Amino acid sequence: MAQAAGSKVKKRKKSVLKRSRQYREREVVNRHNRTQVRTSMRNFRAALTSGDVKVSTDLFRPTLAALDHAIAKGVLTENTGNRYKSRLSLAFNALNAAKAKKA
Repeated sequence: MAQAAGSKVKKRKKSVLKRSRQYREREVVNRHNRTQVRTSMRNFRAALTSGDVKVSTDLFRPTLAALDHAIAKGVLTENTGNRYKSRLSLAFNALNAAKAKKA
């Protein structure tokens, strides 16, 4: 994904400058939160794909917590976050069911 070069402020009013400054600050925070969620989901999916039950069990709750945090902060919409959580939970439960079937 290409990074924006920054927004150009057209007017030099105090309110316009403040709004631009707030936007830049929020952009940094939102990017950080989005990166955390994506990294957490990527690590969890890698554990699921490898079939490692212990690692995936350790990563399950923190991944869901990261998704909940992203929803609360407005980085993800509620429906999108819940869809991610549902799909990850289904994959996690399938891995645990396969483990239980083998044992």
